[in-house]
Amino acid sequence: MSATEIAIVPPAEWGEARGRAAVEQRAGGLAPVAERAQSGDGTAIGRAGAKHDERARVRLPTGTSYAIRGVIGLIRQVAEHESTVLILGESGTGKEVVARAVHDLSPRRQRPFVAVNCGAIPAELLESELFGHERGAFTGAVAARKGRFEIAEGGTLFLDEIGDMSPTMQVKLLRVLQERVFERVGNHVPIRCNVRIIAATHRNLEDAIAHSTFREDLFHRLNVFPIEMPPLRERIEDLPLLARDFIAHNVAEGRGHVELSPRALAALALHRWPGNVRELANLIERLSIVCGGRMADIGRLPPKYRPSDWTPEPDADAGEAQGMIAGEGEPRFLEGFASADSERLGDAQSAEPRDLVGAAPALEPPGGGADADDDADDGADPRTHDGAADSAAASDQALLPQAGLDLRAHLAAIERRLIEQALERSGGTVAHAARLLNLRRTTLVEKMRKLGMSDPVTED
Repeated sequence: MSATEIAIVPPAEWGEARGRAAVEQRAGGLAPVAERAQSGDGTAIGRAGAKHDERARVRLPTGTSYAIRGVIGLIRQVAEHESTVLILGESGTGKEVVARAVHDLSPRRQRPFVAVNCGAIPAELLESELFGHERGAFTGAVAARKGRFEIAEGGTLFLDEIGDMSPTMQVKLLRVLQERVFERVGNHVPIRCNVRIIAATHRNLEDAIAHSTFREDLFHRLNVFPIEMPPLRERIEDLPLLARDFIAHNVAEGRGHVELSPRALAALALHRWPGNVRELANLIERLSIVCGGRMADIGRLPPKYRPSDWTPEPDADAGEAQGMIAGEGEPRFLEGFASADSERLGDAQSAEPRDLVGAAPALEPPGGGADADDDADDGADPRTHDGAADSAAASDQALLPQAGLDLRAHLAAIERRLIEQALERSGGTVAHAARLLNLRRTTLVEKMRKLGMSDPVTED
């Protein structure tokens, strides 16, 4: 894997490590209860203990949003089976975290998990990398070498960026998937393999099929159990928990402890996050270096993360320095998440898939959507339509009241008002309103459903 793609994996693991410590602490408090239950019905406690053990052993995606809870449910459903898994999602969303979770929950957990980035290895070397080679098979092959299929025997082989594989290698991989037999380069002796295949890509493989750059038969071989990893902009309510994990990781790596002010967190919630969770991890690492031991307000954020109408305050540095609790407790903007949301995180990761039905959250992030990037060319940025009027409105909405506010409800209200204005301006035509909001029509319809808005006049 490339260095940038590897960067997304450790943060989620660090967050789960902190979660394991909390689980162990809580488990110690449950010990007397378990002893009292030995003479009675201990079934419920046994199930709870099993879920705690699972959480301590498996690194699941971090978050409590409906989208991530759904992903966790799919991971649990498919892990115990041998089915091939295809993980879809934009770059930086954490697809390898999902792949490792599937492996760690599967019966193959004691066997190797081997990852290969198909896009980072030249096409002429990928065959040798996957299948191995014999001595003298080509110039430089001074000794026989096992390929990734042999190394992963009995375990899981993760083929990352499968959409970048050359057509020639697609044919050879298809044969292995069909017959579970391969040959080393320079040898015609067939070798049987017993590996589970998990593939991932940021590309739209159906479009690649239409352009004849990806084989349709290989796609159907891989697309047995698809899991789509949502972009960060579609699960913005997970941002505080992700930031907390990254802050803890940077402290463990020897960098400074940084806090995010409520205003900085609100500004980050409005960012589109094209680099997804990896971009957030890089930002927190930067802030840990330049703001270590201090609170990071909006002025400490790089310019692209600040509101367009933001102006620095004269005593901003003094305000940022106040309230820093070096090495104690959680960052202040996370205090509301340290109890209720942390419990929700545990519940989400231990919930059965059927518990996820109808559990949609009350908030979707403003201006975001699964296909928002795809519609960037449909029109100008909606934030520029009303010029100064929109800037003034955004400034009012970004002000934090003295008594504080419910950030989720506030953002949901802003989103609802913008959708209503877009529908009114377009005469109730959803397609036109979606263009004003830089969304696809289907994305806007789904947002309206989640917000409980009445049916539009027309969707055409």
